[in-house]
Amino acid sequence: MSIDLSGRTAFITGASRGIGEAAARIMAGYGANVVLAARSSGDIGRIASDIGDKALAVTCDVAQYGDFEAAIAKTVEHFGSLDILVNNAGVIDPIAGIAESDPAAWGQVVDINFKGVYHGLRASLPRMKDNGGGVIINISSGAATGALEGWSHYCSTKAAVLSLTRCAHQEHQGDNIRVVGLSPGTVATDMQRAIRTSGVNPVSQLDWAKHIPAEWAGEAIAWLATDAGRPYDGDDFSLKTDEAKRAVGLIG
Repeated sequence: MSIDLSGRTAFITGASRGIGEAAARIMAGYGANVVLAARSSGDIGRIASDIGDKALAVTCDVAQYGDFEAAIAKTVEHFGSLDILVNNAGVIDPIAGIAESDPAAWGQVVDINFKGVYHGLRASLPRMKDNGGGVIINISSGAATGALEGWSHYCSTKAAVLSLTRCAHQEHQGDNIRVVGLSPGTVATDMQRAIRTSGVNPVSQLDWAKHIPAEWAGEAIAWLATDAGRPYDGDDFSLKTDEAKRAVGLIG
């Protein structure tokens, strides 16, 4: 399938590395304007400079609604529209059992992984509705439907994000706004290095070669932004199967 995102503007959180960076570079390659958002400006500024005029770097702490609202306003001011939102920002540290967990750190994961997605939805949905439609892609995980030792914060926030995907789809499918989740499987990113270092639960024991490259997740995000992704609206699209990888064009 040939992907064409020309004339569309994508706002990507957690864009300083990993899946977010890969999505920004890949979507720009398919013609989209891309806005790279992260809490600090250094890496996103460098990546945006690499991409060129189609890219804009904006600082945004997704845990703060005011930051998100201001970043979306800058996006529309700079590129004229907001067509695609990729809620990618997420953390897993500190990994710990519930009984040993730090309440403040646990709550910070909720602020980023769960409330950050809500903030993105809240800031973007009215603008997309006024603009006649759009696509929102929430990065999910198999952890949304499975329990893993040491990951109570991550599993529960990803389950909450899946519920947000379903709620937003139900509320806005009539507004030509597509809301879909991507469950990419394990990806070779810094998060996986933290998981491996923790030594907690079977995911930490996986051979590094089992993890897909961040670019595969970026390609899946670009693919979901097209009409090909419509059958998965209101739910998670899992990239774990060969069938899914073929659909995206990652394998023959």
